[in-house]
Amino acid sequence: MPSRFSDSHIAEYYTFGYTVLRGILPPSLLSDLRRATDRARQLARERHGPQTQRLQPVGAYDLEERPFRDYAELPALNEAIRNVLTPAHYHGDPEILGVLLEPAEAPWCCGWHRDIREDSKGIDAQEFHAFFHDLNYFNQVNCALYEDTSLWFVPGSHRRPFDLPAETEAAWMDDAAGQGDRSHAALELRWLDYCRRMPGAVCLHLNAGDFAFYRSLAWHLGNYVPYCKRATLHDLILTPDYAVWNRKWRERLGG
Repeated sequence: MPSRFSDSHIAEYYTFGYTVLRGILPPSLLSDLRRATDRARQLARERHGPQTQRLQPVGAYDLEERPFRDYAELPALNEAIRNVLTPAHYHGDPEILGVLLEPAEAPWCCGWHRDIREDSKGIDAQEFHAFFHDLNYFNQVNCALYEDTSLWFVPGSHRRPFDLPAETEAAWMDDAAGQGDRSHAALELRWLDYCRRMPGAVCLHLNAGDFAFYRSLAWHLGNYVPYCKRATLHDLILTPDYAVWNRKWRERLGG
């Protein structure tokens, strides 16, 4: 049975910077989305190679539209989002929604990061600090269609715009890491060590049909292995103001 929304989801989100709606996708929608994302995996690898880990946005590819539309319109999901955030929040825009995928050949890990920082390209520092604590902005989604242990997160880091010295040190990644003559097992363990060395980091273990949403200004990363099938919907929870801001920011970045 799916978990019901409760006040604990609100408390978790404000305290830790994330919460998980367990089993929120009904079986029929889960099946439809799996079928659509099997096609997405094929297209992503054809266009970007076997190691690619995402296809985004779904609206730019020849994919079945109905499952993604049903996902965006799912009443229980929208009610929960609006209870945690506000009635103005929505998700599932096909021009933003993507699919996160497992690499086909070798383990891979992205670096520890906050999606937007004071010194990010195209960001005005004064604007950044004005929006940092505004829940109308910077809410992000991982909705798992299969069991997924890829997302690592630092609870509470969404509450401060500055980094702790130990976080800065832990986030540093050797450019040569993952290159050279390494077995897949050695790579996998090397990336796990990198995930675990961040102070306070936790792995958000998602089962099929779980919907996690979180503050993208917190420290987080994705860690991937090729032997675990992955199709996780990756999305923004928007408001009208955030949609306008996000579009303008991407235009400043040149795309």
